[in-house]
Amino acid sequence: MKISKKINAFRRSVMHNLTKGIGKDQSPAGNKKNVAIKRILITRPNHRLGNLLIATPLVQEVLTLFPDSKIDLFVKGGVSPSIFKNFTQVDRIIQLPKKPFSNLFKYLKGWALLKTRKYDLVINSTAGSSSGRLSTQFARSHYKLFSDQKSELQEKFSDYRHSAKNSIYNLRDYLSQFGFEHLSARIPDLDIKLDPDEIEKGKEQLNTIIQNDKKTICLFTNATGAKCYSEEWWTKFYDTLKKNFDDYNIIEMLPVENISKLNFKIPHFYSKDIREMGGFIANVALFIAADSGVMHLASASGTPTLGLFSVSEESVYQPYNHKSFSVNTEQTDNEEIVNLISKTLREYSID
Repeated sequence: MKISKKINAFRRSVMHNLTKGIGKDQSPAGNKKNVAIKRILITRPNHRLGNLLIATPLVQEVLTLFPDSKIDLFVKGGVSPSIFKNFTQVDRIIQLPKKPFSNLFKYLKGWALLKTRKYDLVINSTAGSSSGRLSTQFARSHYKLFSDQKSELQEKFSDYRHSAKNSIYNLRDYLSQFGFEHLSARIPDLDIKLDPDEIEKGKEQLNTIIQNDKKTICLFTNATGAKCYSEEWWTKFYDTLKKNFDDYNIIEMLPVENISKLNFKIPHFYSKDIREMGGFIANVALFIAADSGVMHLASASGTPTLGLFSVSEESVYQPYNHKSFSVNTEQTDNEEIVNLISKTLREYSID
């Protein structure tokens, strides 16, 4: 393990131990008729693309419950303005620098901005975030949801542990004390709200690559650390797909590092712009990736997405929209994966 990773792991451990006792859900009195929720803060101080995309269902849930509200976001890194570009009720995005000690003034300023507004409700979007708990405690609000894990909810909902759903189940449970009842039992999908121009541009870019009328399966062969599959694995998997889906184009989306586990041997698309990537993905029939931020981007683009898992927990991180699914490649052979892909392509075939 690199020294920087050891330092980060140590820092996270220390922060977790320091903050695990911070904060307790501040329960409301009365009911929704007596409580006006107009200004809301959702805190997710993390810079990773996947973790921020996973917050989009929570934002949608809040806007469904409080359609006249304005939402501020407390995040890290620079990707959130792109993710929430078309969320018109997101008012202010407070962005901590990705590397705090390289820009200490901006980091401290971000925390100070939490005090400049009084909120009606603050929501920590994930129980496991130490800085999320700290920011929820630090912000000014009468009502605060720290999103602690609740065993009674886990027993009630089989998908409670999923990182996109956990905070919503907690929020619904919390708001039931106001007298609120959620409008739908279904959790909102991941969604970056692509606009028609972005999708049309993606279609043009795809057509430039494939230049035929066949539908397309897109692969993303990169991931971080142990989640990344080898070149040998991807080559064998691609050969299986090519054999079983010869009536489909099979192309690759390249990561920001511009590398390929297939050694660039199949047609590929490259972009650093996540909305451009999303518009492109929205035009393919199926997107296949290991657990990664781009896997979640595919789900947030509305495309059927197959997540490949071997080390991380499917129940927590599997791709989430109603068209998506995941497999544990240690327990599922390629033949079974092909059958699942065929079923998905039949069920969610696009024109």
